[in-house]
Amino acid sequence: MGKISYSDHVKKSDISVVIAEIIFQSLKKTHKFLPLSKVVDTSSGGTPSRTNQSYYGGEIPWLKSGEMNDSLITQAEEFITEEGLNNSSAKRFPKGTLLVAMYGATAGKTGILDIDASTNQAVCAVTPKDKSTNKDFLFWFFRANRFYFIDISRGGAQPNISQSVIENTDFPIVEDKLQKNIALFLSNLEQTKEAAYSLIPPDLCKPVKLAFDYLSCLQKLECENKNQEKYVFQLKQAVLQEAIAGHLTAEWRTQNPMQKGNPNTDAIALLAKIKAEKQQAIADGKLKKEKPLAEVAINETPFFIPDNWVLCRLGQISSIVRGGSPRPAGDKKYYEGSIPFLKVADLTRVNTIFLNDYTYTIKEAGLNNTRFVEANTLMLTNSGATLGVPRICTFPTTFNDGIAAFLGLSDEFNKVFLYYFLKAKTKWFLAEAARGQGQPNLNTDIIGNTLLVLPPLAEQKAIVEKVDKLMNIIDQLEQQIKHRKQLAEALMQTVLREAFE
Repeated sequence: MGKISYSDHVKKSDISVVIAEIIFQSLKKTHKFLPLSKVVDTSSGGTPSRTNQSYYGGEIPWLKSGEMNDSLITQAEEFITEEGLNNSSAKRFPKGTLLVAMYGATAGKTGILDIDASTNQAVCAVTPKDKSTNKDFLFWFFRANRFYFIDISRGGAQPNISQSVIENTDFPIVEDKLQKNIALFLSNLEQTKEAAYSLIPPDLCKPVKLAFDYLSCLQKLECENKNQEKYVFQLKQAVLQEAIAGHLTAEWRTQNPMQKGNPNTDAIALLAKIKAEKQQAIADGKLKKEKPLAEVAINETPFFIPDNWVLCRLGQISSIVRGGSPRPAGDKKYYEGSIPFLKVADLTRVNTIFLNDYTYTIKEAGLNNTRFVEANTLMLTNSGATLGVPRICTFPTTFNDGIAAFLGLSDEFNKVFLYYFLKAKTKWFLAEAARGQGQPNLNTDIIGNTLLVLPPLAEQKAIVEKVDKLMNIIDQLEQQIKHRKQLAEALMQTVLREAFE
């Protein structure tokens, strides 16, 4: 669990938890606080030896930290035997015991036993010393302190909350009726998202009402911003789909009728020219000879194609290759030189057509184990969760095998058009790559066999101009959404500061 800011915690938490934090903070002004160890007893469980099968499969529920989910616990994933209980530090806790996860991803989460159960050592059992402490009030106290527990217990990859941290936390000494009313107020708030202010005294109502009213509105605004971000993404995809189907340039075609044999207006002539250039590059040794691609069948046509367009495969217009990495990775014999070396993260950390910088470098000794390409090479990520992301690299570079490069593209071919085409196909690439086993992997055969509806050269330029114009407008809309999010964030910080102070 990485460190998160308090504002991120607020966004991810139920509003009842944030209000609980404000209530317990406000109680410090009016009530006495004592270390929790003065009010409750704490104990942890244990794990019977996994090598002894007779310790497991019994009738005693045995809970782990991952089963804490801020709710009533009615069942367990595993069970142990009496023998396992007696031969380990596991303990049996009665129904009604409050449990707190101390380790792992659920650290700080709680649960109240609705059954008698034992736990492992990653769970802390909390038992009031007397009846003056209401277990539901105690339950909300722990939920209100989860961010605090985690924040002071960091060190490793995940938080590790010790019993001493729990025992030394200050706990409010509150009269029984108010404990019950606060717990009931928070439980109702969690379930109904409505605040029953009559349950809490006036000195708590003011900060709670302030925070509740503003946070309710801010959460709705946050939800709306997320929806708008989704709509913006869908709008961009719609523009790209309209572009590669020829809908954006329908009027352009009426004004620029096809001249048969002219690559500017006749895609058949353009494809023939591209194929001839590629064959010449193979004959000159600039590109390697490849196995022939299957002819495009009539039933493969994805939609109605304009008369001056043609259907082909990406492998017919380019030679598609993957990179490689000098081994072992990080060896200074090969790495930290002066030659750029791209990884998938370099392509995915920016959201621009052109890639202008890099993070890693290699030395000349590593060139034999990778691939070098010239500036303005079109690239595509081909492995992992972020595959199918295109970029045009503006500098000469090498790259690893998580990236594919398009070699031998005709100088007359509009690479930005092909960039937009690949961007429109990202979702399809992900689906195709996921057909294999393990991590998604987009091999060069899949890329090479991908159908391309090829416009003539002049129309490629017209498409790019149209898409650029529309994307600029959408980008402006996206910036407005981001600005509103920043304003909402600043307002939330102000509201929380007012409520806590």
